[in-house]
Amino acid sequence: MKKTALSLILTLFCAFGVSAFFGGVASQKATLTASAETAAEKIDYAGQAVLDLNADSTTIEVEVKTFVDGDTTHFYAEDFPNGVLKARYAAVNTPESTGKIEEWGKKASKFTRSKLENAVSIIVESEDEVFEPDSTGERYLSWVWYKEEGSDVYRNLNIELLQEGLGRGSGSVDCRYSELCGLAIAQANELNLHVYSEELDPDFFYGEAYEIDLKGLRLNIENLNGKRVAFEGIVSYYVNQGVYVENFDEETQMYFGIYVYYGFNFEGASILQIGNKVRIVGEVSYYETGDSYQICALKYNKYKPSADDIQLIEKGHAATNLETTAADFNKKVSATGPVINPEDGKIVQTPVIDPETGETVYEDKYTTATYDYAQLAMNTSISMKGLYVSDVYTTDNGGDSDGAMTLTCKSNGKTVKVRTVVLKDSAGNYATEDMLKGKTIDVTGVIDSFNGEYQIKIISLAGILVDGEPLFPPVTPVVPDSTSSNSDTTSSSNGIGCFGVVALPAILPIFAAAVVLMKKREN
Repeated sequence: MKKTALSLILTLFCAFGVSAFFGGVASQKATLTASAETAAEKIDYAGQAVLDLNADSTTIEVEVKTFVDGDTTHFYAEDFPNGVLKARYAAVNTPESTGKIEEWGKKASKFTRSKLENAVSIIVESEDEVFEPDSTGERYLSWVWYKEEGSDVYRNLNIELLQEGLGRGSGSVDCRYSELCGLAIAQANELNLHVYSEELDPDFFYGEAYEIDLKGLRLNIENLNGKRVAFEGIVSYYVNQGVYVENFDEETQMYFGIYVYYGFNFEGASILQIGNKVRIVGEVSYYETGDSYQICALKYNKYKPSADDIQLIEKGHAATNLETTAADFNKKVSATGPVINPEDGKIVQTPVIDPETGETVYEDKYTTATYDYAQLAMNTSISMKGLYVSDVYTTDNGGDSDGAMTLTCKSNGKTVKVRTVVLKDSAGNYATEDMLKGKTIDVTGVIDSFNGEYQIKIISLAGILVDGEPLFPPVTPVVPDSTSSNSDTTSSSNGIGCFGVVALPAILPIFAAAVVLMKKREN
């Protein structure tokens, strides 16, 4: 009876498996057939465009300096400010992928980058006889042509973005290639490609938080206080139950960062390992004691993950420790970012008239301002060499920070403050002022601030060399003591959080009891 039942089950299972297999194959064939039909219907309008070097336009062969996003690229070109042509692609507006993040923005940016990175020649063409600046006054409306290896024909990237549905038309009705632009837009709309589709963008965050990049976050940190945000970055350093996360911005060629506090017993702590690229979702909060902003209230559930959980994107990165001079540390820089409404944490929009339809539409508002370099680069990893220590202050107030030092350093007439953790070797020997004052040091750490003054915070003993040598040779790297709190005399990241510390002696009895209980269950 049992054998008969078993045989019946196996027979049914095999029949179902064969049916499912051939059904799956049939479904796959149907999908491939439909895809083939769709592909057959798709016309390559970008390939139909012809680059006429004798037309009444200006053409320049260029090389890429910086990839910004889907419709903006900086090229090396003479006769432009600082030898750089900041090209704003004519006739197309791709979704945002810097500052504010929009659906399909990252895909459009990757598409543009892949085409130009693999090109053997790139030519930029003006709309009229000369290159005209756009509304920002800094970017120039451009038609971008590229030639692939093994080809003699240049392809028009503007039209290609439109036909792929990676951007909508902007000034495409009355432009140099308006007919092809119109056909490309109509086809993308008919085929429901990307911005015209209802499918979800796999690179976009669909949780409750406001998605932004680290540059946009830093430029609007005050207006986002108390709001939940989502962003990506690389974990560079660990300190006090939290990590520093940083990311590179192509347009400014700068790193932007933030301190992310996760606290004790956080299940997702394993994701926040140094060198991991992660998606952070959390709340912007002002840490009053340290006079700084941080990210807190993280979520993670490995059994029931959601879009609002932190996520691991990839491993294998490292802290940048960007080598910087004292002059750069003290310089002024300009940056353009979205204007955030502090009431709802969303980007401000302004009404404009669409030149193609005459209707009122709303565009995101951006602004350009000047900042201290260190202000923008707060919480990013940094290295600096050749700092002469002219003065040393050692904390001595009976707290956990006793022994930590603030070094006043000079380099080429510029002053840089350096704040250390308590420096001691594996034998418990503490660094003294005499070991540093009057010496030349190289440092590695993060940019921080204290009492409104920017400084470099050294995270560990390995972060300082004196006259090219370790402070206590041989160096034994010391992980910062998670129980220490330097916020009374040091930077914003010390003493972050409100949780107490569970001492190791207190944990051992609990662990022992658990082992005994497990043995009893085994018996």
